[in-house]
Amino acid sequence: MSRKKALIITDGTKTIRTAALLIKESLTDYKVKICPAKRFTGTDLLAADIFFIGSKKAKPKSFAVLDEMLSHINLASRRCGVFSVNEKAVNYLRGILEASEADLKEPILFSSEEEIKKTAVQKWINRLI
Repeated sequence: MSRKKALIITDGTKTIRTAALLIKESLTDYKVKICPAKRFTGTDLLAADIFFIGSKKAKPKSFAVLDEMLSHINLASRRCGVFSVNEKAVNYLRGILEASEADLKEPILFSSEEEIKKTAVQKWINRLI
């Protein structure tokens, strides 16, 4: 039986990469790929059973292609989680996912870069999957 696949798309910042690595650790039943948005391809997303998008800031330049693609693709059958240390970024990420109809679960907003903790990520993941 093949493992489920998960994709984590990041803005490439150290903070978001730290959170992405904790998400990956928490997805023990999944084959996980972490991909900076600038190297993202649509086929990565189409192959994923669940996906996550994280950004430190709203509207990073590296998300331009992702933003455009999400406005033209239907992902209604796919669960999605967004994460950040910035509420404006969370709202931005929710907004770019709207047209795709992805099954967007409650985001995780870390209170600061220092607050990215494995236990919080694990609890969030358990609610998503």
